[in-house]
Amino acid sequence: MQAEGVAVVTGAGRGLGRALALELAGRGFEVEALVRRPEAGEAVRAEGAARGLRVGWRILDVDEPGDYQPPAGLRVLVHNAGIDRDWLPLELSREADWRALFETHVFGLVELSRRALPRLRESGGGVLCAITSCSILTPMPLFSAYRASKLAVSALLESLAVEVAPFHIRVLEVLPGAVRTEMLEAVADPLPAAALGPYRDLASRVQQARSASVGLGVEPAEAARRIADAILDDSAPLRVACDPMGASLLGAWRTGDDEGRLRGMIATFATGPAGGRGE
Repeated sequence: MQAEGVAVVTGAGRGLGRALALELAGRGFEVEALVRRPEAGEAVRAEGAARGLRVGWRILDVDEPGDYQPPAGLRVLVHNAGIDRDWLPLELSREADWRALFETHVFGLVELSRRALPRLRESGGGVLCAITSCSILTPMPLFSAYRASKLAVSALLESLAVEVAPFHIRVLEVLPGAVRTEMLEAVADPLPAAALGPYRDLASRVQQARSASVGLGVEPAEAARRIADAILDDSAPLRVACDPMGASLLGAWRTGDDEGRLRGMIATFATGPAGGRGE
């Protein structure tokens, strides 16, 4: 597709979303950055102005979109807004965390997409892009709530890709691995589960694996460049990566099998003490 018309990016106040807003503006789109706080919007606008780019912004909480309507001329919508919660074993997880993750990642995305699709259709087509996570490709323990919300989006995108293809709307799923954002930096924080009874050994192993990923991250600007390339590439597949870790996991997922991945993760993380009680 040509880099023209309007591109809307959610969660554009910082990290990958902010980098994406600036990258798409640099490619030639008229960008509307959706942020939760005015100061974040002004920061994006100012950084764009310093580069000679025009980036507009609006306040939008995807959990409560109010009467927001995507602008006329919409060609690209990027669902980037996301949250994280404590990594906890299922039996110790909190219902409120599950609901918050699904509210932002699934229901917020669904509602905004419902409003955007008529605009994309009026524009003659475009791209609806969602940022999920390469964590959906492997059964990482203690991560069930986050993975479940992102997997729901992944399944939604598959069906949506077929639904909207007749209108020349392309669906794109981006599965980041390690991108240097605040969310990645938080990976180094101790897991709450580390002191939670029978799961403490498992949590320690997960913490080691998480911490190792921090040094593998790419800068948000580099990830944004790769995402923008995929948005503009009409031949891009449904699922793409934006960093080396994500690309490696996506490649392994495409050539591997579910049972093999599950057995490998059990061998790596879940070999408990004799008797299997984990105590």
